[in-house]
Amino acid sequence: MAADQEGHGGGSTFTVVLALLVNLGIAAMKAVAGAITGSAALLAEAAHSVADTFTEVLLLTALRRSARPADVRHPFGYGKERYFWSLMAAVSIFASGAVFAFLQGIEALTGERTEQLRPTVGYVVLALAFAMEIVSWRRAIRQVRTEAAAEGRRPREYLRYSDDPTVRTVLLEDSAALIGLLLAFAGVGLHHLTGSAVWDGLASIAIAVLLAVVAYSLGRTNKRLLIGQQADPNLVRAVYRWLREQPEVTAVVDLLTMVTGTDHVLLCARVDFDDALGVAELERTCVRLASDLTEEFAELDEIFLEPVPRTDQELRARVLARYGDVFRRGHE
Repeated sequence: MAADQEGHGGGSTFTVVLALLVNLGIAAMKAVAGAITGSAALLAEAAHSVADTFTEVLLLTALRRSARPADVRHPFGYGKERYFWSLMAAVSIFASGAVFAFLQGIEALTGERTEQLRPTVGYVVLALAFAMEIVSWRRAIRQVRTEAAAEGRRPREYLRYSDDPTVRTVLLEDSAALIGLLLAFAGVGLHHLTGSAVWDGLASIAIAVLLAVVAYSLGRTNKRLLIGQQADPNLVRAVYRWLREQPEVTAVVDLLTMVTGTDHVLLCARVDFDDALGVAELERTCVRLASDLTEEFAELDEIFLEPVPRTDQELRARVLARYGDVFRRGHE
């Protein structure tokens, strides 16, 4: 498990560092081109790349700080720091990217009409930026496909259930960057063809909307993980089936899971054990089950097993209110 996590973390770090270097270079090119041409869309894209660069710095912070081991003050570790800093990355995309692009667009639409200068510079820079973004985007796609295949899932399904926000963030950023470059190219091109700065302004506003959508999507994902999201449904079902198959277990009354970090899951299982077990035997059974669960499911980081009677009506009502009929058969 440790080796897998190290490899997974190393892959995420390389993906983020590559995206940072690419975005830093692209931001400089766009800023210079925007200043030369006076294009609002190019300046909006420069802000987009600056926001992406700052985002990569936050993601690197997330990877470093979330890797710290558990201690007295944080007995479940620092895994959720990855989600906090990733949430800050989503905020930065909106605050520094979307807002600036929107203001540039409004200024282009309502301000003094300016003539576009040397549009060829804009075309060349946008083409170079597109080629550079493709490098980072392909790296993120490759990592998503590799990790999805390792879990036996399609990439879209993997992105939906993954508890690692770094790769998702880079992939969405790079995808938005490619779309943003196309919007900027359309704005510069239509401004060049028509002589109207309206197209430049509309392209800038479209880029702002694109960034806002990406920021909202990332923010929503990290919010769920921060407030205590259930583990992957496939893992929950597998643990439930595994427990029910144990000879000492009469019924699985309740099963609580929470993601505490990337590849780290806390499990609390309330189990009705065979009444024939003595106290010492029950204790040994709990220790054995916890050990076997850790070996069977590498993501389980902390395991709590609580012996309870399945006939407890108050507990039954709470479980059914939370999960519906998922555990009904285990109670009957």
